[in-house]
Amino acid sequence: MDEARARDVLTAAGLGSGPGPGAGSTREPVLLALGENAVFAVGELVVKVGREAGLLARAERELAVAGWFAESGIAAVRAAEPVPRLVDGHPVTLWHRLPDAVRPAGPEDLAALLREVHALPAPPFDLPARDLLGGVERWLRLAGDTVDPADAAYLRARRDAYAEEVAGLTPHLPRGPVHGDALPRNVHVGPDGPVLVDLETVSADLREHDLVVMALSLDRYGLPAGSYEAFVRAYGWDVRAWEGCAVLRGARETASCAWVSQHAPANPKALAEFHRRVNSLRDGDRELRWHPF
Repeated sequence: MDEARARDVLTAAGLGSGPGPGAGSTREPVLLALGENAVFAVGELVVKVGREAGLLARAERELAVAGWFAESGIAAVRAAEPVPRLVDGHPVTLWHRLPDAVRPAGPEDLAALLREVHALPAPPFDLPARDLLGGVERWLRLAGDTVDPADAAYLRARRDAYAEEVAGLTPHLPRGPVHGDALPRNVHVGPDGPVLVDLETVSADLREHDLVVMALSLDRYGLPAGSYEAFVRAYGWDVRAWEGCAVLRGARETASCAWVSQHAPANPKALAEFHRRVNSLRDGDRELRWHPF
């Protein structure tokens, strides 16, 4: 799904260009992100358009999580509609637009919110396990012939090996609710403080899932050591002390490599980054810098 297709879905949903709140103004959707979803600002709303109908159940769960967080007092993005729409084969969810950020989110902001989420009991609905590797096949399918079949086969084999290892891990922390994609980019700091966004990967699983992300950011994405140390201080524990850290990190690297592949057919930079990532995995280079995408 490219931007043009996502805009067609917005129009079909009645959320395309139209009258704005001011006299003589128009409401033109502004693309905020194009990844797993196309995310648009539309007036006072943020609208997420999913890539395919198969993501409808995930969209339903994300909205349920948003309601649960609101009831539990977790500072997080709030849904504008309680259920998703399915428009031309694409799940569409509507969210209240957050005020402009007053500053970038830092590791301490993320750690504080994670501590609150990790303290929650189970919700009144079922949360799945964190299926970290479950998207690999879909992302490679979307990449199609753009990626070398040998690279795709390598990632599938790596996925299968890590899935077995992850299933056998013994956690250090109690299992329970996790955000699932715990990065500062998924925290928005507005006038009222930090809030969590992108709730689609909220799961019930090893709390370590939320902590290994920042450890990987330190090793792969250029996170300064001081920033990682600030995250550890604010959370209260360093996941690198856990014997399962390397396994969970390897699984996430596998998923992150495959995730980029879905953008390769339409974006040469994504294809170059995919090659960079898969080659570093093949070579066993654990510190080659990856570029956020």
